[in-house]
Amino acid sequence: MSDPLVLDELSSSRPALTADEIDAAAKRIADIIEPTPLQYSPRLSAETGAQVYLKREDLTAVRSYKLRGAYNLIVQLTADERAAGVVAASAGNHAQGVAYACQAMGISCRIYVPTTTPKQKRDRIRVHGGEFVELIAVGETYDAAAAAAVADVERTGATMVPPFDDPRTAAGQGTIAAEFLEQLGTAPDLVIVPVGGGGCLAGVGTYLRERAPETGILGVEPAGAASMTAALVAGGPVTLPTIDPFVDGAAVRRIGSVPYAAAAGFGSRVVSHASLPLLTATESPTGAGQFRMMHVDEGAICTTMLDLYQNEGIIAEPAGALSVTALGEIEIEPGSTVVCLVSGGNNDVSRYGEIIERSLVHRGIKHYFLVDFPQEPGALRRFLDEVLGPDDDITLFEYVKRNNRETGAALVGIELGGRDGLAPLLDRMRESPIRCERLDPGSSAYRYLT
Repeated sequence: MSDPLVLDELSSSRPALTADEIDAAAKRIADIIEPTPLQYSPRLSAETGAQVYLKREDLTAVRSYKLRGAYNLIVQLTADERAAGVVAASAGNHAQGVAYACQAMGISCRIYVPTTTPKQKRDRIRVHGGEFVELIAVGETYDAAAAAAVADVERTGATMVPPFDDPRTAAGQGTIAAEFLEQLGTAPDLVIVPVGGGGCLAGVGTYLRERAPETGILGVEPAGAASMTAALVAGGPVTLPTIDPFVDGAAVRRIGSVPYAAAAGFGSRVVSHASLPLLTATESPTGAGQFRMMHVDEGAICTTMLDLYQNEGIIAEPAGALSVTALGEIEIEPGSTVVCLVSGGNNDVSRYGEIIERSLVHRGIKHYFLVDFPQEPGALRRFLDEVLGPDDDITLFEYVKRNNRETGAALVGIELGGRDGLAPLLDRMRESPIRCERLDPGSSAYRYLT
């Protein structure tokens, strides 16, 4: 069977991924996609010492950059291909772009999404596609949906519209770079690009390499789905054994072949956020701006989402916050000009409880413990008075009475008044006759709590 993520993506009939083709794509999509704002961020500039701009792809008609690639591909289909209809697989954003484009051109489409795709995204797919879209949920990951889409194409002869693994898709997504270079009026020192399947990185990176070779490029993946990093280390696309689906817009098990080929040609240096040195635009063995990959923790992404909402009023989805998250974890040359791509804003409000939880855990404020309380009057009061700090709060208490009536275990969630309150809390627990066991976020038991 064909690779579920690739369907003849290197066909000679397809245009190459070049800056000229990206310029051509910009002309094709101009009638349906208005340029998105390049917004200066006073807060992020003050925090980093750089001049930070946010490329607001969350403000497109489908709230993400995916419409660019989908429309650029579909508008080039022949009359026969349009009549046969199109098929796509997506975690949600690409599907909205395909649905929007198909309704605009009167083309029928079948879209496969994982069952984990948030309801908000599914609803928006139906709105954008109207009578022209059939939405099919299958499997728990994008890769399962992609396999179902490939099977559909092989069975029906419809045209696949890949979300990232096609030069036409990547060229459409690369129009972002053409846009912000014109808006900025000069080449930035660093561009930070979120990476899921890699199409946006391929398009933006290709354009910058040809039109602004002095600009550094930083690709950012979620730690739970670092498929581009794995591919660059291995020397080719590899399939990750497991992924964390939380960052649904970037949770891809295997990077695309077209994006990998583009990124491998950028001259990469794969690093983790902990070892990333000072970034400068001139630091490269070839004289061009460096290309690097890094990954960021899902909890840090959640904190960034909340910060963007509270400070700038930006509703970013997890993948949309990747670039700004990375900005907070690297050291930038003072005075540099940095462009962060805010790739999408399709976030379901029902997820904010989990987002807040993950942020609190990442910031070291929320902790969980198993506490063995003696079954006697005043045990809980003693815990509150002797163990809990004056600014700490119990946010979860689940008590299960055991057959042994002398003691009983409780799962206790504690929100500290501040991050520095953990060490004193642990000291008080050690001094208390009540036995307490901390559940570490990395432990196997912890994953069942959140």
